[in-house]
Amino acid sequence: MAAQPPPPSPSQEIITRHLCMAADVEKYSRLDTPDQEVIQADLVRALEEAAVLSGLDRTTWGRQPQGDQEFAVLPPDTPESAVLGDFVRHLAVRLGERNANRAPGDRLRLRLAIDVGVARTAALGYSGPAPVAVARYLNAPQLKRVLAAVDSTDLVVIVSDRLYQDVVRLRGQGLDPRQYVCAHIQEKEFNGYGWIHVPEHGADELAPLVAAPDPDDGRKARAVPAPTNLVERIDGGVVHFGSGDAASTIHKKYYG
Repeated sequence: MAAQPPPPSPSQEIITRHLCMAADVEKYSRLDTPDQEVIQADLVRALEEAAVLSGLDRTTWGRQPQGDQEFAVLPPDTPESAVLGDFVRHLAVRLGERNANRAPGDRLRLRLAIDVGVARTAALGYSGPAPVAVARYLNAPQLKRVLAAVDSTDLVVIVSDRLYQDVVRLRGQGLDPRQYVCAHIQEKEFNGYGWIHVPEHGADELAPLVAAPDPDDGRKARAVPAPTNLVERIDGGVVHFGSGDAASTIHKKYYG
């Protein structure tokens, strides 16, 4: 008789949802080694100071540093509105203070992506739909385009549609849904919607940048199927559940 696989550990049987967040430094690869070391230290310092000022305990975060990027899984009881509200605002201020009177090439500028969902520890870090989604949001061309175009900011944020609907629209922690712009994100096998926000900048300023055509749009339109409600299998066995009907509804609601 064939050997049976071992039963899953109790911890893997529990489905726990976490806030997942990733911060990535703009143009990091252009720096030499000493400057990369400075940027890494300043990134950690800015994240830690923003967390303290927001009443968040970074020592409880599951952190996965990646050179110019930090991915973090926050405890289940983390208040989502505090992360999207106070933490983002304090991070923008700390970056502004750090970059004051510096040459353009010396500024620390970040893309920040946030989602909520299932995330589990794995041999090389974390697995689950939320870590995958955060990585796709972080690399969205719309997010990169906004950061490159809005020179007066040091921080551009994208939150998942789930967080926008559940948290931003409730206006807790001073959140204003009118300051977010909806973006259709197609990255690798991920196909969904996120909401882009730049502290101290209005949606009217961001909307043309988000809507600008991407040079690869034609290729992506041929290579990536339309959103569906089917389950898609992602590299490494991680499964992402699409939301095609919801995505279509969002697109019609906000774009006509």
